[in-house]
Amino acid sequence: MSDVQITCINKQPRNDPHEGITHLGNSTGKWTRQQVVEWIELRSHTFFTYVGGKRADIGVVDGPNGKYLRTYADGYWNDNLLALPECR
Repeated sequence: MSDVQITCINKQPRNDPHEGITHLGNSTGKWTRQQVVEWIELRSHTFFTYVGGKRADIGVVDGPNGKYLRTYADGYWNDNLLALPECR
């Protein structure tokens, strides 16, 4: 199992807080949201962010509009993914 740090995201449109993340990535690659959801659910990979000196694990949440990704740190779900820069 790989433990992968996510350092960037793509959203459409970028500044709309109600639209979902389409891709997540780092310096070695970029993956679709669906791929990351599947890998987490299969337990084949774990994903995390490192923001403000703290690690936050990425988990799958089953929301009213389907599955989405969210970070979890210090016992709370939070929005660290939305704070990441745009992937190139």
